[in-house]
Amino acid sequence: MTLPQPALQPVSASGAATPEIGPVLPPEAPLAMPVQNLSRWDATVAHRPAHQRRSPWLARLWVFGGALALTAYGGWQMVETVSVSGSPTALQLALVVLFCLTFSWIALAFTSGLLGFAMLLRRERPSPTSPAALTTRTAILMPVYNEATARTFAGVEAMREAVEATGLGRHFDWFVLSDSTQADAWIAEERAFLDLRHRLGPDARLYYRHRPKNHHRKAGNIGDFVTRWGGRYDHMLVLDADSLMNGPAIVALAAAMEADPDAGIIQTLPLIINRNTLFARLQQFAARIYGPVIAAGLSAWSGRDGNYWGHNAIIRTRAFAESCGLPDLPGKPPFGGHILSHDFVEAALIRRAGWAVYMLHRLEGSYEESPPSLIDVAVRDRRWAQGNLQHARVIGAAGLHPATRQHFATGIAGYLASPLWLLQLVVGILLVLQTATERPDYFGGAGFSPVFPRFDPVRALQLFGLTMAVLLAPKFLGLILALLDRSVRQACGGGGRLVLSSLVEILLSALVAPVAMVVQSGSVMSILLGRDTGWNPQRRDDGSIPLRDIVGRHTWHTLLGVVAGISAFAIATSLFLWMSPTIVGLVLAIPISWASGQLGLGLALKRRRLLATPEEVAPPAIATRAAHLAARNVEAGFDEADSLAVLHADPNLAETHADMLPPGQHRLRGAIDPDRTLAAAKIGEAETVAEAQAWLTPRERMALLHDPALIERLVRLA
Repeated sequence: MTLPQPALQPVSASGAATPEIGPVLPPEAPLAMPVQNLSRWDATVAHRPAHQRRSPWLARLWVFGGALALTAYGGWQMVETVSVSGSPTALQLALVVLFCLTFSWIALAFTSGLLGFAMLLRRERPSPTSPAALTTRTAILMPVYNEATARTFAGVEAMREAVEATGLGRHFDWFVLSDSTQADAWIAEERAFLDLRHRLGPDARLYYRHRPKNHHRKAGNIGDFVTRWGGRYDHMLVLDADSLMNGPAIVALAAAMEADPDAGIIQTLPLIINRNTLFARLQQFAARIYGPVIAAGLSAWSGRDGNYWGHNAIIRTRAFAESCGLPDLPGKPPFGGHILSHDFVEAALIRRAGWAVYMLHRLEGSYEESPPSLIDVAVRDRRWAQGNLQHARVIGAAGLHPATRQHFATGIAGYLASPLWLLQLVVGILLVLQTATERPDYFGGAGFSPVFPRFDPVRALQLFGLTMAVLLAPKFLGLILALLDRSVRQACGGGGRLVLSSLVEILLSALVAPVAMVVQSGSVMSILLGRDTGWNPQRRDDGSIPLRDIVGRHTWHTLLGVVAGISAFAIATSLFLWMSPTIVGLVLAIPISWASGQLGLGLALKRRRLLATPEEVAPPAIATRAAHLAARNVEAGFDEADSLAVLHADPNLAETHADMLPPGQHRLRGAIDPDRTLAAAKIGEAETVAEAQAWLTPRERMALLHDPALIERLVRLA
């Protein structure tokens, strides 16, 4: 059913009504989005491709066959290393198994990186450029969840301007889809939307929708759009709140989807930009210099059986609606309930339905941001860990393509790698302790010579060198490509600075790695013990975390490093030296985490053109424009204002907000909403808005903002 759309009267700074801006939302055009069955699949209903294309079997043979061969060689070398004194013990075999599991993960990245390096050296045909005309319509979706409104709407405005500049803007509609659960964020979004719509006029094709309940989070947010307005649009381009894409890139994606009738999802490779803290600039540099190698390799072996990362990608709307309705998994979180990492599963289901999923890794103009500190990354990573481990319940779904199952397996392995690495270290310590304390076997050797449980030091050193070479090779391959590209080399400060920046990144990443390993291991164990992560808003701005929070988060990491160091040194000096990178990283966990979020340290390296990227030296026009608009929005104070105070001070805005609410739902007799009831009691007793601000809890504020009658009472307060 189509909801009535009010003609809005936005409010100026003086409080006077301004001319009508048109409907907040377009007429609804629902699409059915049936929930998919993971246990059964009828292949006869799948889309039949218009063109048959070759599978990249040779690339897959190289990547997976090469990784398997390399892992077998490494495993054999490990067996030879630990069995120098005879048949390996159970503990030594455990070490071999753990080594093979962890080594296979980096071996796969190595062979994929080699493939990507070869593909980029070939200078293959670039991705589609901007077309002269389009015949389809695309909805550009910006889901938000308690985000910084000034930046979110600056990004939307900048991208819309860029698309309009291509001359094809009429083919695109813009939606800000809010799931915000904080009253101040909600009202800030409405104020920013009304302000922008007023400036753009009634033909802006810009819309705003706030959901009363953020059911199923981002997947539910997108699903709500599809089931209400999806029938109006051939495609939808899904963004994140920190996404930026320039006009040619957006138009090129729409053109690529038009040109390929079998495409279901086309993913871009977003580059990280606008980062200034030390840790964020490390990520920005690594993504820019090393990322293309990994992405090219992934694109080559995945082919049209690729993956989807949830943003900066275009999707065929009807194909998505027909095949991507996500079921709730049986049981309770963390492994049951709604699917957290929905993007992998949506890619799997749309591929199952016969649609292609692939990446245009060479398409320029797609950007994103990254968390500013190690702790911020850990918070996000905890949610990703739960989502990826939850895929163990999906990987066996009926009808999935083998490459899709590989994407799931790789994602799961990525989070199991840390606890496996930690367990490997523990087993290694136990073996060295056994070697240092166990009495020799005088009767196990040939000729009754004593047999000591020991390692082959030469082979151990060779194996360590092999592991480091395989681990670091993708970084060096990316560095080589950057050095060969004159424009990238010059933008990064020349060859010398580029090499020095890579060394800085490798050194700092080596210090961060042990802390990240222990943090991720703790997250995985927490999930396996049945603890749900929830879904907290992501902190995106530069800025440090209070030192007391850092100390509280990393104290036990530091103690673990101290205990491991003392124990290793007491057992054997060689063990201490072997473990020293891990020990140093853990002992320095607090200063490392503190330094990671420091803006000053990041800017100091920036001034010396270390960890520089081409996009940092010459910012993309879309980023520059968005930054300018964000500064203007900050001056408008959208994010600083208290929602109750704003509505109380501006009756026209309060009336507009009430008009934007969806029609009220009938309340069953006896079904009392405690938050709404308490909000009504408090607002009824309050004499001033200050009392209402002091008395209402966050949940009660949201209940008030959903009730036109309570909003009217708020406006009448003294």
